[in-house]
Amino acid sequence: MRAAVLGSGSWGTTFAAVMADAGCDVTLWGRDESVVRDVAEKRRNSKYLPDVVLPEMAATTDAADALAGARVVVVAIPSQVARGTLEALRPHLEPDAVVVSLMKGVELSTDKRMSQVVAEALQISEGRVAVVSGPNLAKEIAERQPTATVVACSDEANARLVADACSNTYFRPYTNSDVVGVELCGAVKNIIALAVGMAHGRGFGWNTTATVITRGLVEITRLGRALGADAETFSGLAGMGDLVATCASPLSRNHTLGKHVGQGMTLDEALEATGTTAEGVKSSRSVLELAEKHGVDMPITAGVVAVLHGSLSVEDMARALLARPQKAESTS
Repeated sequence: MRAAVLGSGSWGTTFAAVMADAGCDVTLWGRDESVVRDVAEKRRNSKYLPDVVLPEMAATTDAADALAGARVVVVAIPSQVARGTLEALRPHLEPDAVVVSLMKGVELSTDKRMSQVVAEALQISEGRVAVVSGPNLAKEIAERQPTATVVACSDEANARLVADACSNTYFRPYTNSDVVGVELCGAVKNIIALAVGMAHGRGFGWNTTATVITRGLVEITRLGRALGADAETFSGLAGMGDLVATCASPLSRNHTLGKHVGQGMTLDEALEATGTTAEGVKSSRSVLELAEKHGVDMPITAGVVAVLHGSLSVEDMARALLARPQKAESTS
Protein backbone atom coordinates (compact mmCIF):
# COMPACT_ATOMS: atom_id res chain seq x y z
CA MET A 1 0.00 0.00 0.00
CA ARG A 2 1.28 3.46 -0.90
CA ALA A 3 1.23 5.86 2.06
CA ALA A 4 2.31 9.43 2.71
CA VAL A 5 3.08 10.94 6.11
CA LEU A 6 2.90 14.73 6.39
CA GLY A 7 5.17 15.92 9.18
CA SER A 8 8.73 14.85 9.94
CA GLY A 9 8.75 15.46 13.69
CA SER A 10 9.09 12.65 16.21
CA TRP A 11 5.53 11.27 15.96
CA GLY A 12 5.24 11.65 12.18
CA THR A 13 8.57 9.93 11.62
CA THR A 14 7.71 7.20 14.09
CA PHE A 15 4.34 6.49 12.49
CA ALA A 16 6.00 6.41 9.06
CA ALA A 17 8.34 3.77 10.46
CA VAL A 18 5.38 1.83 11.89
CA MET A 19 3.73 1.76 8.47
CA ALA A 20 6.96 0.81 6.72
CA ASP A 21 7.40 -2.08 9.17
CA ALA A 22 3.81 -3.08 8.37
CA GLY A 23 4.79 -3.43 4.70
CA CYS A 24 3.63 -0.09 3.28
CA ASP A 25 5.51 1.89 0.66
CA VAL A 26 5.96 5.10 2.68
CA THR A 27 7.04 8.62 1.76
CA LEU A 28 7.68 11.09 4.57
CA TRP A 29 7.13 14.78 3.84
CA GLY A 30 8.71 17.60 5.82
CA ARG A 31 9.84 21.18 5.37
CA ASP A 32 13.28 20.79 6.99
CA GLU A 33 15.68 19.75 4.22
CA SER A 34 18.32 18.48 6.66
CA VAL A 35 15.80 16.18 8.38
CA VAL A 36 14.46 14.89 5.07
CA ARG A 37 17.96 14.22 3.78
CA ASP A 38 18.88 12.44 7.02
CA VAL A 39 15.86 10.13 6.72
CA ALA A 40 16.30 9.42 3.01
CA GLU A 41 20.05 8.91 2.97
CA LYS A 42 20.96 7.65 6.43
CA ARG A 43 17.70 6.14 7.75
CA ARG A 44 17.93 8.51 10.71
CA ASN A 45 16.09 11.47 12.13
CA SER A 46 18.87 12.80 14.29
CA LYS A 47 16.97 15.96 15.20
CA TYR A 48 13.91 14.27 16.73
CA LEU A 49 14.79 10.57 17.20
CA PRO A 50 18.54 10.33 17.84
CA ASP A 51 20.02 6.82 17.92
CA VAL A 52 16.97 5.25 16.22
CA VAL A 53 17.56 3.35 12.97
CA LEU A 54 14.56 3.74 10.69
CA PRO A 55 13.26 1.22 8.15
CA GLU A 56 13.60 1.99 4.46
CA MET A 57 11.34 4.84 3.39
CA ALA A 58 11.38 7.75 0.96
CA ALA A 59 11.50 11.33 2.23
CA THR A 60 10.92 14.59 0.41
CA THR A 61 10.20 18.29 0.80
CA ASP A 62 7.89 18.10 -2.25
CA ALA A 63 4.34 17.56 -1.00
CA ALA A 64 2.95 16.75 -4.43
CA ASP A 65 5.54 14.00 -4.83
CA ALA A 66 4.71 12.58 -1.40
CA LEU A 67 0.95 12.52 -2.04
CA ALA A 68 1.09 11.08 -5.55
CA GLY A 69 -0.61 7.67 -5.54
CA ALA A 70 -1.02 7.59 -1.74
CA ARG A 71 -4.01 5.52 -0.61
CA VAL A 72 -3.43 6.50 3.03
CA VAL A 73 -2.31 10.01 3.99
CA VAL A 74 -1.23 10.58 7.58
CA VAL A 75 -1.22 14.11 9.02
CA ALA A 76 1.24 14.77 11.86
CA ILE A 77 1.70 18.53 11.86
CA PRO A 78 0.99 21.07 14.64
CA SER A 79 -2.77 21.28 15.06
CA GLN A 80 -3.05 25.07 14.98
CA VAL A 81 -1.45 25.34 11.50
CA ALA A 82 -3.19 22.29 10.06
CA ARG A 83 -6.00 24.05 8.20
CA GLY A 84 -3.78 26.36 6.17
CA THR A 85 -1.23 23.65 5.41
CA LEU A 86 -3.83 21.15 4.25
CA GLU A 87 -5.77 23.64 2.14
CA ALA A 88 -2.60 24.27 0.14
CA LEU A 89 -2.10 20.52 -0.37
CA ARG A 90 -5.71 19.77 -1.38
CA PRO A 91 -5.07 19.66 -5.17
CA HIS A 92 -2.51 16.88 -4.72
CA LEU A 93 -4.72 14.49 -2.73
CA GLU A 94 -5.78 11.31 -4.52
CA PRO A 95 -9.59 11.05 -4.96
CA ASP A 96 -9.83 7.80 -2.97
CA ALA A 97 -7.29 8.62 -0.25
CA VAL A 98 -8.15 8.03 3.40
CA VAL A 99 -6.65 10.73 5.61
CA VAL A 100 -5.43 9.89 9.11
CA SER A 101 -5.08 12.55 11.80
CA LEU A 102 -2.42 12.03 14.44
CA MET A 103 -3.01 15.55 15.73
CA LYS A 104 -4.17 16.14 19.29
CA GLY A 105 -6.07 19.35 19.85
CA VAL A 106 -9.01 21.61 19.14
CA GLU A 107 -8.67 24.46 16.66
CA LEU A 108 -8.44 27.81 18.43
CA SER A 109 -10.43 29.91 15.99
CA THR A 110 -13.34 27.49 15.58
CA ASP A 111 -13.28 25.06 18.57
CA LYS A 112 -13.47 22.23 16.02
CA ARG A 113 -11.90 18.81 16.44
CA MET A 114 -8.99 18.03 14.14
CA SER A 115 -10.88 15.46 12.07
CA GLN A 116 -13.41 18.19 11.29
CA VAL A 117 -10.60 20.57 10.33
CA VAL A 118 -9.07 17.92 8.05
CA ALA A 119 -12.39 17.20 6.33
CA GLU A 120 -13.09 20.89 5.76
CA ALA A 121 -9.57 21.82 4.64
CA LEU A 122 -9.34 18.94 2.16
CA GLN A 123 -13.04 19.09 1.21
CA ILE A 124 -13.64 15.39 1.83
CA SER A 125 -16.35 13.53 3.74
CA GLU A 126 -15.80 12.76 7.43
CA GLY A 127 -16.02 9.07 6.51
CA ARG A 128 -12.67 9.44 4.74
CA VAL A 129 -11.00 10.81 7.87
CA ALA A 130 -9.64 8.50 10.57
CA VAL A 131 -7.97 9.39 13.85
CA VAL A 132 -5.29 7.46 15.71
CA SER A 133 -4.88 7.80 19.47
CA GLY A 134 -3.64 5.71 22.36
CA PRO A 135 -0.71 5.22 24.74
CA ASN A 136 1.72 6.02 21.94
CA LEU A 137 4.88 7.78 23.15
CA ALA A 138 6.92 8.21 19.99
CA LYS A 139 10.37 7.33 21.30
CA GLU A 140 9.27 3.99 22.74
CA ILE A 141 7.45 3.02 19.54
CA ALA A 142 10.43 4.11 17.42
CA GLU A 143 12.46 1.66 19.50
CA ARG A 144 9.86 -0.99 18.59
CA GLN A 145 8.55 -1.47 22.10
CA PRO A 146 5.11 -3.16 22.06
CA THR A 147 1.99 -1.04 22.33
CA ALA A 148 -1.58 -0.76 21.09
CA THR A 149 -3.64 2.07 19.66
CA VAL A 150 -7.13 2.96 18.49
CA VAL A 151 -8.06 3.74 14.87
CA ALA A 152 -11.39 5.57 14.86
CA CYS A 153 -13.45 6.30 11.76
CA SER A 154 -17.16 6.57 11.04
CA ASP A 155 -16.61 4.31 7.99
CA GLU A 156 -15.78 0.82 9.25
CA ALA A 157 -14.03 -0.22 6.03
CA ASN A 158 -11.73 2.79 6.15
CA ALA A 159 -10.96 2.15 9.82
CA ARG A 160 -9.96 -1.40 8.88
CA LEU A 161 -7.86 -0.14 5.95
CA VAL A 162 -5.86 2.16 8.23
CA ALA A 163 -5.53 -0.54 10.90
CA ASP A 164 -4.12 -2.96 8.32
CA ALA A 165 -1.67 -0.30 7.13
CA CYS A 166 -0.13 0.14 10.61
CA SER A 167 -0.40 -3.35 12.10
CA ASN A 168 2.95 -5.02 12.73
CA THR A 169 4.76 -7.16 15.32
CA TYR A 170 5.01 -4.38 17.93
CA PHE A 171 2.09 -2.06 17.07
CA ARG A 172 -1.47 -3.40 17.49
CA PRO A 173 -4.40 -1.26 16.32
CA TYR A 174 -7.99 -1.67 17.48
CA THR A 175 -10.83 -0.09 15.49
CA ASN A 176 -13.58 2.11 16.88
CA SER A 177 -16.41 4.13 15.36
CA ASP A 178 -16.42 6.75 18.14
CA VAL A 179 -14.37 9.49 16.46
CA VAL A 180 -15.63 12.19 18.85
CA GLY A 181 -14.65 10.27 21.98
CA VAL A 182 -11.25 9.16 20.71
CA GLU A 183 -10.38 12.67 19.56
CA LEU A 184 -11.46 14.35 22.76
CA CYS A 185 -9.40 11.88 24.78
CA GLY A 186 -6.35 12.78 22.71
CA ALA A 187 -6.90 16.52 23.08
CA VAL A 188 -7.79 16.77 26.76
CA LYS A 189 -5.24 14.27 28.09
CA ASN A 190 -2.49 16.73 27.11
CA ILE A 191 -4.04 19.35 29.36
CA ILE A 192 -4.29 16.93 32.27
CA ALA A 193 -0.64 15.98 31.67
CA LEU A 194 0.28 19.65 31.98
CA ALA A 195 -1.48 19.73 35.36
CA VAL A 196 0.32 16.57 36.53
CA GLY A 197 3.64 18.01 35.36
CA MET A 198 2.97 21.21 37.30
CA ALA A 199 2.26 19.14 40.41
CA HIS A 200 5.49 17.18 39.98
CA GLY A 201 7.39 20.41 39.44
CA ARG A 202 6.12 21.65 42.83
CA GLY A 203 7.30 18.42 44.46
CA PHE A 204 3.88 16.82 44.94
CA GLY A 205 3.83 13.02 44.93
CA TRP A 206 1.83 10.09 43.64
CA ASN A 207 -1.33 10.75 45.65
CA THR A 208 -1.64 14.09 43.88
CA THR A 209 -0.80 12.47 40.54
CA ALA A 210 -3.47 9.80 40.94
CA THR A 211 -6.03 12.40 42.00
CA VAL A 212 -5.39 14.66 39.00
CA ILE A 213 -5.38 11.76 36.53
CA THR A 214 -8.63 10.30 37.90
CA ARG A 215 -10.47 13.60 38.09
CA GLY A 216 -8.99 14.53 34.72
CA LEU A 217 -10.65 11.45 33.23
CA VAL A 218 -13.93 12.69 34.71
CA GLU A 219 -13.49 15.99 32.85
CA ILE A 220 -12.78 14.20 29.57
CA THR A 221 -15.83 11.97 30.08
CA ARG A 222 -18.11 14.90 30.89
CA LEU A 223 -17.15 16.76 27.74
CA GLY A 224 -17.37 13.63 25.62
CA ARG A 225 -20.85 12.78 26.84
CA ALA A 226 -22.01 16.33 26.15
CA LEU A 227 -20.79 15.96 22.57
CA GLY A 228 -22.35 12.53 22.05
CA ALA A 229 -19.34 10.26 22.57
CA ASP A 230 -19.57 6.64 23.71
CA ALA A 231 -18.86 6.36 27.46
CA GLU A 232 -16.92 3.10 26.95
CA THR A 233 -14.25 4.93 24.95
CA PHE A 234 -12.98 6.73 28.04
CA SER A 235 -12.01 3.57 29.91
CA GLY A 236 -10.14 2.18 26.90
CA LEU A 237 -6.78 2.71 25.21
CA ALA A 238 -7.59 6.16 23.85
CA GLY A 239 -8.95 7.26 27.21
CA MET A 240 -7.38 5.90 30.38
CA GLY A 241 -4.54 4.20 28.49
CA ASP A 242 -3.29 7.36 26.80
CA LEU A 243 -3.99 9.48 29.88
CA VAL A 244 -1.76 7.33 32.11
CA ALA A 245 1.08 7.25 29.58
CA THR A 246 1.00 10.97 28.90
CA CYS A 247 0.65 12.02 32.52
CA ALA A 248 3.21 9.65 34.03
CA SER A 249 6.03 9.48 31.51
CA PRO A 250 8.97 11.91 31.37
CA LEU A 251 8.88 11.33 27.60
CA SER A 252 5.62 13.28 27.43
CA ARG A 253 6.21 16.80 26.13
CA ASN A 254 3.15 18.17 27.93
CA HIS A 255 4.18 16.61 31.24
CA THR A 256 7.71 17.97 30.80
CA LEU A 257 6.51 21.49 30.02
CA GLY A 258 4.12 21.43 32.96
CA LYS A 259 6.97 20.35 35.23
CA HIS A 260 9.08 23.32 34.08
CA VAL A 261 6.19 25.66 34.90
CA GLY A 262 5.75 24.01 38.28
CA GLN A 263 9.43 24.61 38.99
CA GLY A 264 8.94 28.33 38.46
CA MET A 265 9.62 28.94 34.78
CA THR A 266 7.49 31.32 32.76
CA LEU A 267 5.55 29.82 29.86
CA ASP A 268 8.07 31.18 27.34
CA GLU A 269 10.97 29.74 29.33
CA ALA A 270 9.20 26.39 29.62
CA LEU A 271 8.49 26.28 25.89
CA GLU A 272 12.14 26.96 25.12
CA ALA A 273 13.34 24.37 27.63
CA THR A 274 10.96 21.72 26.28
CA GLY A 275 12.12 22.39 22.73
CA THR A 276 9.25 20.64 20.92
CA THR A 277 5.53 21.20 20.41
CA ALA A 278 3.37 20.65 23.50
CA GLU A 279 -0.13 20.69 22.01
CA GLY A 280 -1.89 21.15 25.34
CA VAL A 281 -0.57 24.69 25.74
CA LYS A 282 -2.62 26.11 22.88
CA SER A 283 -5.48 23.64 22.86
CA SER A 284 -6.21 24.20 26.56
CA ARG A 285 -7.95 27.47 25.74
CA SER A 286 -9.98 26.03 22.87
CA VAL A 287 -11.00 22.99 24.92
CA LEU A 288 -12.15 25.26 27.75
CA GLU A 289 -14.13 27.39 25.28
CA LEU A 290 -15.75 24.24 23.90
CA ALA A 291 -16.66 23.09 27.41
CA GLU A 292 -18.13 26.46 28.34
CA LYS A 293 -20.14 26.51 25.11
CA HIS A 294 -21.74 23.20 26.14
CA GLY A 295 -22.09 24.02 29.84
CA VAL A 296 -19.52 21.43 30.96
CA ASP A 297 -17.59 21.98 34.21
CA MET A 298 -13.82 21.37 33.72
CA PRO A 299 -12.02 22.82 36.75
CA ILE A 300 -8.60 21.25 36.08
CA THR A 301 -8.63 22.50 32.51
CA ALA A 302 -9.71 25.95 33.70
CA GLY A 303 -6.88 25.94 36.24
CA VAL A 304 -4.27 25.04 33.62
CA VAL A 305 -5.50 27.84 31.35
CA ALA A 306 -5.31 30.31 34.24
CA VAL A 307 -1.75 29.27 35.08
CA LEU A 308 -0.46 29.24 31.49
CA HIS A 309 -2.36 32.17 30.04
CA GLY A 310 -3.35 34.18 33.11
CA SER A 311 -1.74 35.10 36.41
CA LEU A 312 -2.67 32.15 38.64
CA SER A 313 0.17 30.37 40.44
CA VAL A 314 0.36 26.57 40.64
CA GLU A 315 -0.14 26.78 44.43
CA ASP A 316 -3.24 28.92 43.99
CA MET A 317 -4.60 26.50 41.38
CA ALA A 318 -4.17 23.60 43.81
CA ARG A 319 -5.85 25.53 46.62
CA ALA A 320 -8.75 26.52 44.35
CA LEU A 321 -9.32 22.92 43.27
CA LEU A 322 -9.28 21.64 46.85
CA ALA A 323 -11.61 24.42 48.02
CA ARG A 324 -14.38 23.45 45.61
CA PRO A 325 -17.66 22.45 47.31
CA GLN A 326 -17.81 18.88 48.58
CA LYS A 327 -20.06 16.49 46.71
CA ALA A 328 -20.52 12.81 45.88
CA GLU A 329 -18.00 11.31 43.48
CA SER A 330 -19.52 11.22 40.01
CA THR A 331 -18.62 11.57 36.35
CA SER A 332 -21.66 13.77 35.73
